[in-house]
Amino acid sequence: MAVEEHEKEKLQKGIAEFYDESSTIWENIWGDHMHHGFYDPDSTVSVSDHRAAQIRMIEESLRFALLSEERTKWPKRIVDVGCGIGGSSRYLAEKFGATSVGITLSPVQAERANALAAAQGLAHKVSFQVADALQQPFPDGQFDLVWSMESGEHMPDKTKFVGELARVAAPGGTIIIVTWCHRDLGPDEQSLKPWEQDLLKKICDAFYLPAWCSAADYIKLLKSLSLQDIKSADWSPFVAPFWPAVIRSALTWNGLASLLRSGVKTIKGALAMPLMIKGYKKGLIKFVIITCRKSG
Repeated sequence: MAVEEHEKEKLQKGIAEFYDESSTIWENIWGDHMHHGFYDPDSTVSVSDHRAAQIRMIEESLRFALLSEERTKWPKRIVDVGCGIGGSSRYLAEKFGATSVGITLSPVQAERANALAAAQGLAHKVSFQVADALQQPFPDGQFDLVWSMESGEHMPDKTKFVGELARVAAPGGTIIIVTWCHRDLGPDEQSLKPWEQDLLKKICDAFYLPAWCSAADYIKLLKSLSLQDIKSADWSPFVAPFWPAVIRSALTWNGLASLLRSGVKTIKGALAMPLMIKGYKKGLIKFVIITCRKSG
């Protein structure tokens, strides 16, 4: 148990330092939404399209969860689990007239997120703090919308992660998880193929990720907690233009200069991007949305 605890601490320290280092470069090039965009699968896109695509990712996620149209179902209290520099929190708080709290392991991100909220006149609606998603500092049943945009892949204990999302959701509340998964295993498979495991391990080492799981694994966990209206979709085709574009932006003079200034962890992450593309093209890596509701 002590070894597991040590591994968890090491992982969390790596994640915090990775985002402490890389958040500024990301914001400079991509803005304050630290997640993928949602694209037309056949589109060729320029960097200027990406900020609109990132907003589209938020809107499509809300639509998939049936939240965007029905005003009566709009959330009043939101938690953003793995909030980055708070782009989603601020957007959702403004859209729904809600209050939002974001948590991250990175002190640099939390500080920047609070500064941006203040600069945008949202400090009374939105706040950010350093906290562990596996032990959220909130009472049970507090939030109408529990939002996790691309943070699940960093969670070393998926059971605990999903359990906490469900615990802090209010009765009738919506949970939205958007995350990278590996492909679902076939009925005759016990595990991924050796080459698949090897590729994921290289990606994990670069991005401070623990073991991956599949969308089917997530759904099993949600069902075990008696959550309602569980549904999922593979959105991999809609994010396909993203990684090549990140690589292109890193290869501009501005991108390269920022990268070299940012530190070893960020450079290591940048060098792993082609591995993500390879995993996606070979059908190993899936970009998945999973939504559900806590019974009211």
